[in-house]
Parts: sequence; structure tokens; C-alpha cells
Amino acid sequence: MALHNTILMAVSGILIGIYFLPSEKDVVLDVKLNTTYDYIVVGAGSSGAVIANRLSEDPGISVLLVEAGGSEYGNEDISTPIKAAAVENTKDDWAFYTVSQKYSHQMKQDQKSFWPRGKVLGGSSSINYLAYVRGSRYDYDNWEKEGCTGWSYKDVLPYYLKIEDIQAPRLYDSDYHSRGGYLGVSEVRNTPLPEIYKRAAHEIGIEHVDLNGENQIGFSYMQSSMKNGERSNTAKAYLRPVINRPNLHISINTFVTKVLLDGKKAIGVEVIKGNRKLNLYANKEVILSAGAINSPVILMLSGIGPKSHLTKLKIPVVADLPVGENLQDHYQIFMKFLINKPYSPTSDATSSLWNKLQYHILGKGVMTSSGLEGHIFGRMTDRRKTEPQYPDYQLEFFSNAQDDGFIDNGLPLNHNKSVIKLLQKRSSSMEFTVVTIQQHPKCTGYVRLQSTDPFDYPEIDPNYLCEYDDVKSLLSGIRIMRKLEKTKAFKEIGATHNRMDFKGICDTEEFDSDEYWECIIRHWGMTGYHPASTCRMGLKTDPTSVVDPQLRVKGISGLRVADASVMRHLTSGNTNAPCIMIGEKAADLIRGKDTVKAFRDKIKHLKL
Repeated sequence: MALHNTILMAVSGILIGIYFLPSEKDVVLDVKLNTTYDYIVVGAGSSGAVIANRLSEDPGISVLLVEAGGSEYGNEDISTPIKAAAVENTKDDWAFYTVSQKYSHQMKQDQKSFWPRGKVLGGSSSINYLAYVRGSRYDYDNWEKEGCTGWSYKDVLPYYLKIEDIQAPRLYDSDYHSRGGYLGVSEVRNTPLPEIYKRAAHEIGIEHVDLNGENQIGFSYMQSSMKNGERSNTAKAYLRPVINRPNLHISINTFVTKVLLDGKKAIGVEVIKGNRKLNLYANKEVILSAGAINSPVILMLSGIGPKSHLTKLKIPVVADLPVGENLQDHYQIFMKFLINKPYSPTSDATSSLWNKLQYHILGKGVMTSSGLEGHIFGRMTDRRKTEPQYPDYQLEFFSNAQDDGFIDNGLPLNHNKSVIKLLQKRSSSMEFTVVTIQQHPKCTGYVRLQSTDPFDYPEIDPNYLCEYDDVKSLLSGIRIMRKLEKTKAFKEIGATHNRMDFKGICDTEEFDSDEYWECIIRHWGMTGYHPASTCRMGLKTDPTSVVDPQLRVKGISGLRVADASVMRHLTSGNTNAPCIMIGEKAADLIRGKDTVKAFRDKIKHLKL
């Protein structure tokens, strides 16, 4: 037996070593930079990698993609879905923190929220939990109603079809899915639990839907940005296939300090690379895709932002725009359920030699999932029919047992360690977690500079739960969870809520009252990892907008922003897929091309 295990370990080591060997593939990232390019794209994340790919399809156009982080090959955990949380708080994560929150994060003495953001090729698509959620059709129709012409659901759906290479056979013939795109999308069902979630939802009248199909409201199996068991981030999907194009240069470990301006025209960027300051110039345009935090930071350092804020820091004002304002983020609260069946993959099981071999050789097994295996999207019962029909809350079903004291989902970075130890005593190897996520926050915050030093992290304030309506949407999701707990499907596996109140923590409120849950929400909530809207899109005459519907920065020529920061409002659900769509659509806007006519023709018969 010992010899057998030794052989298996040796084989595993060899295979894993070969599997993650960067070899000569990253030599192309050390290319000598030109002084001038046609386009400079800042940020190789969910949007920027897509834009660089598409712009460089034109062989006569030169493109530079600049990334502050390094290669995704430098961290083998990135490609393995089960290791999603292990990438947080590493060199591949910006690891931002917010300012102290007044109405939330009451479990921490400083009440700050930890905000992971990808600092690596692929950006946050390299460190997220792989959820592929496009959002509600009503999100995009609402954007258009508020002045974002060309961004209705009818307009963006063809781009989602262009993106996708659906791996779920049951969806091959769906009008809402397609095959052959760059991004692999797989349906994840690695444990018996998704069927139990589905049955429980059905018992309380929630129908089974395709959350990326005709109707988002209901229960859906998890769709993940994954192919052949590996993470399908934008580095792997969009950059690696074209990385040898002679007209595409990718510069990693290159920190952009500001946009170079000639009057009110963007002409390039100033960067720090290898302890040297360089000016790189763009003949046509600079496109900022640095994310909802860093894109506004770069703009403000360049003199584009709120006049009062820039003047206070003695930064010459080139354009007075509400950069960094209107910050939105989804706020989430987790609920653990103990069960009496060994259905939940444990930390020991996911790190076992057998599972590693199964994953690295066959691309199968529990390691091919981040743990997320289902969603429910729903609406509050007291919503008026005249209001947008998008969902108010999202439930995410996380099937893995968090029996290691919650180390794997960022809780120690968002809560006091002493309380985490109390939770650890209640943890089990047989459990699952349901995350209730608020969808459309009424509260907004801001991103601001703390100084003129580009290496100083910005001041981030999401202003969570400043209005009770934001608590109400979470309460609605929790009430659905309480109903699920009473279903036959949940009772068959002994699913019981593992309470999170302790002495001095919400124990004075009557259990299951609205007051009790509000206390839990304000104590235990954390970021949903979806910051957006800090360079908001809208009409040129809209005083709250930074970019127009063509994503051009108002009043500045040759400069666009294309990432989560341009979202008019947060979309319903996880934001990675919308960011990839924004990248695809931005590339067409920049090139003046229509690359989705065939997809638009495909969906002409749909009632959109």
C-alpha cells in the first residue's frame, strides 16, 4: 500500500509539474516596448483582455495591453476552480480595504470591508468564484431608458452569444446560448446537493429556469466560466490564443500612474516598469479597463474628476466630472446549514491525492467547482408593478463544507478572529452554505484619492446599508431561506440552520424576528465582490455621468473607459460576465464595426 501511494504521489507530482509549467510561453510578455502604438489598453482584466484581443484582429493596428500584475502562470491555484479563495490576499490581489462602515461590518472593531480585486492577467476573472451570470434583461432596458442608447437587452444579448462556448449539452439548442466563442461556460453539478436545492425550491413554488435564458427569476443550476474542468478567465480564453500576434504587445508588472494629456486630448500613458518611468503614446485612443477602483483613480490622478476633490489635492483640473462617485456594490450575508448526509466536499477531500489525480488527469471531480452549485433569484412581494422587474435578491448555494473555520472565504479578513473561532466550534464536515445577496442597492458611495501618490491606495466607501430598503431586500432573501428549511427536500437531509448569534451578538433579539435578522445582517455581512458605476455611463447632459454611451470620457478626446465602472447601475447577479460583454461591445464601438449581426439575426424571433 505504501509503495502504491508513493507511485501515485510521484505520478501526481510529475503531471502537476508539467501541467503548470510556464515554459517559453511567457517570453512574449517580456517583449521590448515601442514608444508609440495605435491603441493602449490599461488593465488586462475581464474587459481589457477582450478589447486587446479584438482590436488586434486588425493586423494593421498596433495594440499595447498594460497590466499592473503578473502572469497568471505564476500561481497554479488560479486555473483550479476549487482554489478560488486561495488566490485572495496574495500578490495577484490588490487586496483593497474600505473605510470604516457606519451601518455594517459591526463584527470588526474597525468595521472595514476587505475587497479582493485581481492584479494579474485576467484581472478579477482570475480570482473570482467563476459564476457566469449575465444579469436581468430589465437591467439593460433600464440603462437605455436612462439615456444609455445601444445598451438595451436586445442590444447586448448578441454580444453574450458571441462570447460563449456553452459546455452544457442540454443548452446546446437554446436560443439564449451559443457555441464556438472564446469563453467556456459549464453547468456545475458535482454533488447530490443541487438536485435537493432544486426540489426544495419547487416545493415552495419557485420554478426551475436558465438564469441566462428567457427569465432570470427562479432556481437555476450554477453556470461557471469553466471549460474542461479549468477556470476560463479572460487571460486563458482571450489572450493565450492570440498572444503571438505581432501587432499585440502585452506588458505585465507595468503600473500606470496617469493618462498623458495634450490639452483635452489623451495622447498616451505614464507608467512605472522595472523602477523606470516611461511615457508610452497612443496614435488613436487610450482605453481604461482597470476596474471600478483603479479606472477612476487613474482618471483623477490625470486631472479628470470632481473639481472640489482635485483642487483640494492641488491637481490641475482638466475636466470636472463625477469620477469616483455613484459607487455601488452588492452586499451579502451567509447562512450555514448542517446536514446528516456526507454530500459536502470537505477541505480534506478536496486536497486528497485521488481528487488531485482525477482533476489533473481527467479534468473531473470536486476540484472542478468553486463550490457554488445553484442560484435563486427573486423579487420582494411588495414591489410595485410599475417598478423594474429585475430581482431584488439572489441566493447562492455553496455546497462545500467550510469545516476549516471559514478560512477559505475571506471571513477572517472581514470579521474578528475571536468570533471566527466561535463559529469554528459550530462548523461541521457535513454542511452547506447559502449566501443571500442584495441586488440593487439604494445606497451609493465613492472612490477618492488619499494623496497624489499613485501608489497610495484610494479611499473607498460603499456606504453599505445606509437606507433600510437595502436591509429589506436581504430580509426577503432570508425569508425564502427559512421557507426552504421547512421543505421535505431539506428535511430529508436534516438541513437545519446553524445559528450565528452568540453572547453579546444579536442574542437579545427574538430569534427569527426582522430585528434579529437585521442585527445579523449588519454584523455578519460583507462585500459581494461586485463594485461598479464609478465612471457611470449616461447622456452627455447627465451631470451624474462620466462617459457617454460610446464609452468616451466627456470632454476628453481619445479616451474611453470600458469595465464595471461604466455600468449605469449594478446588474442583477455576479458581474464578471457583464464586464466581458462590455469589453466585446467596446471593441466594436472603437473599431466602428458590427461583429454580431449573425447573432442578432439568430434572435430576431425572440420577444425582446
